[in-house]
Amino acid sequence: MGCCVTDERVERRLAAVLAADVAGYSRLMGADEEDTLARLKALRRSLVDPAIAAHRGRIVKTTGDGMLVEFASAVDAARAAVEVQRSMAGQNAAVPPDNRIEFRIGIHVGDIIIDDNDIFGDGVNIAARLEGIAEPGGICISDDAHRQISGKVDTAFDDMGPQTLKNIAEPTRVWRVRLGDGANPAVESTLPLKQPLALPDEPSIAVPTVSEHERRSRAGLFR
Repeated sequence: MGCCVTDERVERRLAAVLAADVAGYSRLMGADEEDTLARLKALRRSLVDPAIAAHRGRIVKTTGDGMLVEFASAVDAARAAVEVQRSMAGQNAAVPPDNRIEFRIGIHVGDIIIDDNDIFGDGVNIAARLEGIAEPGGICISDDAHRQISGKVDTAFDDMGPQTLKNIAEPTRVWRVRLGDGANPAVESTLPLKQPLALPDEPSIAVPTVSEHERRSRAGLFR
């Protein structure tokens, strides 16, 4: 007897995929498990989950320190990510650097496979690899996502060029979201501003300088 072959069709669709995790999660857990878990839950409840819902994202699954989110639009995914990271920067402003909970986020637009409410495929894999190269508190997006987002999100981008991502066959051009260009002062550049020159208290008169040649000419030394 021959083996039956299923004719069940695989469901696919194009989606924007956001992958996020907590930078230094193992270190934070090693220092204080209960405090880390409590703070992470509170941040998700107050900042992360509401931002995702506000931009029509669907949380596909969560792990101890991360999550996978599907959006119908790359613009929605980027806006949610920027909102989360700027809010997190504000929350972390008064927290010692070694104790901060900071997310790394990657976003890609691609074809995904849907199976039992989970998602698979290169669209997911690339988003996860982009998250892995993002800085703590940062966002990295693929070139495919950048083409759809550019000009529609209140931020600028830095071109990181082609990047070799783990287990991805071809190099992927990557863009870094420049969060400091937003309106949130908590993530603006901390470089010192150039101070204006101090003016003297007493009135002063500007006296033009005269070259040695001109001074001698005026004295009649050069005729």
